[in-house]
Amino acid sequence: MSYEMIALLMFSTMMLLLLTGQRVFGVIGFVGAASALLLWGHGGVEMPFSAAIQLMNWYPLLTLPLFIYMGYMLSESGIASELYEMFHVWMGSLKGGLAVGTIGLMVVVSAMNGLSVAGMAIGATIALPELLRRGYDKIMVTGVIQAGSSLGILVPPSVVLVLYGMIARQPVSQLWLAGAIPGLILAGLFVLYIVIRCRLQPHLGPALPAEERRMSLAEKLKLLRAGILPLLIFFFMTGLFLMGVTSLVESSAVGAVAATLAALIKRRLTWKVIESTVHKTLGISCMFMWIILAALCFGAVFDGLGAVRAIENIFLDRIGMSPWQILVMMQLSYVLLGMFLDDTAMLVIVAPLYVPLVISLGFDPIWYGVLYTITVQIAYMTPPFGYNLFLMRAMAPPEISLGDIYRSVWPFVGIMLIGLALITIFPQLALWLPQLYRGY
Repeated sequence: MSYEMIALLMFSTMMLLLLTGQRVFGVIGFVGAASALLLWGHGGVEMPFSAAIQLMNWYPLLTLPLFIYMGYMLSESGIASELYEMFHVWMGSLKGGLAVGTIGLMVVVSAMNGLSVAGMAIGATIALPELLRRGYDKIMVTGVIQAGSSLGILVPPSVVLVLYGMIARQPVSQLWLAGAIPGLILAGLFVLYIVIRCRLQPHLGPALPAEERRMSLAEKLKLLRAGILPLLIFFFMTGLFLMGVTSLVESSAVGAVAATLAALIKRRLTWKVIESTVHKTLGISCMFMWIILAALCFGAVFDGLGAVRAIENIFLDRIGMSPWQILVMMQLSYVLLGMFLDDTAMLVIVAPLYVPLVISLGFDPIWYGVLYTITVQIAYMTPPFGYNLFLMRAMAPPEISLGDIYRSVWPFVGIMLIGLALITIFPQLALWLPQLYRGY
């Protein structure tokens, strides 16, 4: 059997097993381990074992539970809700101001957490009821929250970029820096859209009533204190790392300790908060570790087969596609997979194939990591089966139907496509900061 046929058989078997509803890491790990045994006999047993040892020896893996812990501690202790109150007062006089404040909240939460699910949960539970109560259009604000939560996997410290770095064997620090400017560009485009649309259609996002805006400057400045702790945490975590004072793992530990101290200073470090934070952190961390282990095993079999080189020959030599056409085809495959899988599952399934292919085609793997994160978030929000759509439906109040959620995302999907096109056409938007940090 040719290498191409073996690779096709592995992928088709994996997709068939995923349709049965089995867990992603179980399916991918099983296909990888079984393929190793069938191809190389008893010697193939060493491949899953080597993948496990490689995972456990990967020191930066410690960042994963620490960043997740930090985000949940800030969320469970109520610091995120105080941030929204701050944005609420300062942006309320602007038409659509609360929606703009929601995007601001999402950016801060992304910088503290790194998970899009966390941003969605905070937006749906804190911002959405307040926006609806203030008379905002339910379709527009539903799209705002979904779009804002997408920033969680792009703005550092992105947990998904940590996973990409592990699987693609790329430095996480460079990926974080590469995601910073594109994340802020997308946030800026979202804000611009909200402001322009609410100016043209004021009924969609009415300004805060005058009586609620009657607050002295001293009172407004007092509310700014809600943003001091998150900004200090972000500075100590990311700033010290960029200045070379701390390593990546040390930076994550600083963030976790700082978040705990923040909850203590606010007198919210209760046993219930600690228990909930640790429980959620353990669950998410273990899930990611199993997925990474399965991906490493699957990728090792692909490397051993030489399947990447075989597929490259098919597209470049036999079909005659250009490198850019292959890149576009890979991005479209993410949109298709996003109808059925979440971003982590997509990464695990295709990274062993795509990342070596991207490098062999002459593209920068750091730049491609940013393209990946933006594309899968577009896939997340694309009807009819986008993962974010059903997550939003589960968290939204009854008056917001699935049809409303479908209609709400299209303007923001269009904006994200514009952002993706900008990053594709101008790679330096993603690569300038990593290159500046490296000093060349």
